[in-house]
Amino acid sequence: MKILFLERGGIWRYGLPDGLRDLGHEVRMSGPVTLRSITTQINEFKPDLFFYVGWGYDHTPAKQTLIRKLADTHKIPIIYWSVEDPNFTEEFTLPLLKRMKPEYVFTISAKTAVTFRKLGYPCDYMDFGFHSNIHRRVRPIAKYKADIAVVANAYPDVLKRYPKLYRRKTIDILIRPLIKAGYRIDFYGRNWHLMKPFLGRSLPKSWIKKPIPYKNANQVYSSAKIMLGLQNYTDMATQRTYEIVGSGGFLLTSNTSGVRKLLQSGRDAALSSSPQETLRLVRHYLANPKERERVRLNGRQAIASHTYTQRASKMLDALKKHGIIK
Repeated sequence: MKILFLERGGIWRYGLPDGLRDLGHEVRMSGPVTLRSITTQINEFKPDLFFYVGWGYDHTPAKQTLIRKLADTHKIPIIYWSVEDPNFTEEFTLPLLKRMKPEYVFTISAKTAVTFRKLGYPCDYMDFGFHSNIHRRVRPIAKYKADIAVVANAYPDVLKRYPKLYRRKTIDILIRPLIKAGYRIDFYGRNWHLMKPFLGRSLPKSWIKKPIPYKNANQVYSSAKIMLGLQNYTDMATQRTYEIVGSGGFLLTSNTSGVRKLLQSGRDAALSSSPQETLRLVRHYLANPKERERVRLNGRQAIASHTYTQRASKMLDALKKHGIIK
């Protein structure tokens, strides 16, 4: 098939598109969504499917309405992968579904998939994954070497608006105790300079690095001794959980049911339930590089089946089952 991702070419140009290509399909990124551009690509590329992912620059109501009109005119099914559930379901996803009426929806939240089906939207659960084209181990790079690192945006505005979001607790478990104990952490991401209300102190400027391009993040995962992985929910694992471990990084993250579905504590990753345990785990694994290496290698094996090729295959099976593709 020919598949057009309605995407400017940010992080979603990697991963799932690679998995679809592995299965023999031709995938193209649309670039900015405009009437002229998408119409030209429909006429020249002749896509069999539109794919729309997440929440980005081209996810405005006007552009969603435009895509629906073009899909109707040219009889191209719209497939939407919702990666902002469940926190933004009411605010963002449901209005999008009402406007776009995609032929099929996938969501990273199993509970939200049930909700969507009850509302009449054909839907399946599809979680994040990793792909070896982009998530792979490389030789450590000097400028990224560190005892402890974080690759994540800080989202202080989201933390303020949603005080019950688990991300606040995961910061309290993983980051605050290390800072208080005097451990240096290198932060790659936006707005960490605004996190004093959530960290208890301002971060030294030398700790705050520029956001790293998505395609280069595996260089940090391969170079830091310990990667801290923040979680957003207790019953789900974040995108970077898959990507850090898939890239062969050593992961220290929160001990949640969502993480335990993927990784076993002490075997595949370091999982912490409290600030005290975080400190104990960091002391232990920094002092025991051979054990850190064993856990790192086990983690990569533990998620070996969670590739975007596997995700793409199951996704296409669902579309065939519902008669959207042959």
